[in-house]
Amino acid sequence: MPIMQANIEQVDALSTMDKEVVGDFSRKEMIITAIKEKRCLVQRTHRGIAGFLIYTTNFFECSFISLIIVKPSERRKGVATSLLAHFVNMAPTLKIFSSTNQSNLHMQKVFELAGFKRSGYIENLDDGDPEIIFFKSKVD
Repeated sequence: MPIMQANIEQVDALSTMDKEVVGDFSRKEMIITAIKEKRCLVQRTHRGIAGFLIYTTNFFECSFISLIIVKPSERRKGVATSLLAHFVNMAPTLKIFSSTNQSNLHMQKVFELAGFKRSGYIENLDDGDPEIIFFKSKVD
């Protein structure tokens, strides 16, 4: 499954996929900005876009994967794992971080299977559901 930089023509498809997951279009501007700044990767299958990943490099001068969205019909097919592996390989920094809620057991398992290690947590982002930080080094 090829992974490539997202292009602006894919905004509606990515925003719609994100809405399927979170229930609204609240992150559309974030998606547009990431595409324009070439910080958004998409994974395609023969059925279209299966998922996407957005990252930044301003997390203490390290890469931070801020969003991974997989189309519900494409879940449990290795899309998130593939996006993570691709990003780790191409990341512009040696250290890569990401996070997920303590309640998101599936994503925790995806990070662990991709070789990420727990690196702490942050309280008070979502009431009663701490954010678990994950870390991977390109030199591991």
